[in-house]
Amino acid sequence: MDERSAVTSLAALAQGMRLRIFRTLVGAGPQGLTPGALAATLDVPGSTLSFHLKELMHAGMVSQERDGRNLIYRPSLEQMNALLVYLTAHCCQATDGTTCEVASPPGCTTC
Repeated sequence: MDERSAVTSLAALAQGMRLRIFRTLVGAGPQGLTPGALAATLDVPGSTLSFHLKELMHAGMVSQERDGRNLIYRPSLEQMNALLVYLTAHCCQATDGTTCEVASPPGCTTC
């Protein structure tokens, strides 16, 4: 990931509703959620949800797939992981012997 992609991803997530949408999709995992399920879970109007999903898709943080008459939105775990790698790439390079620890989500074995 380059700086431009990182900024785009971070900008997409730097809005409360988009962050909640993305976290909800991450919680749902690779199976994803329909817009109706997302709207019900987050108690958000469909038009608002659509606007924010478009922004997340533009940033590559979310993908969309048609399944018959339904749309399924999924988190882009690859993009999320690439962003985390980019953000932590220079971790522990201090010259004063300082150490750091990059945390991983508890119980997560697939991301």
